[in-house]
Amino acid sequence: MSFFNSRGIFLQLMQPGPSEPNTLVSMQLARKELGWDAEAGVQTEMLVDPIFVTATSRDGGHTFSIGRMEHDVDRDGEIGEQDRAKLVALAKAYASITNP
Repeated sequence: MSFFNSRGIFLQLMQPGPSEPNTLVSMQLARKELGWDAEAGVQTEMLVDPIFVTATSRDGGHTFSIGRMEHDVDRDGEIGEQDRAKLVALAKAYASITNP
């Protein structure tokens, strides 16, 4: 997270292996909230309102699917295909960047 924006996305890629035949991209979306620890006299940072999503690819990262969507990630008032499409695009882009 930066000073410019209090929102962040953390991504993790798991390539296929002996125990997992699929490519997985784990995504955590969260906001950073600043606080103050009066006892220690220091500023604190906390991640709040986290959303966890896993995208699965059965073809080596060319296409991804996401299970049930429970969050309105684009905040348009609806939980639906637009939210899913944005997260699938993010997973595909991340998989291609880390595994060119």
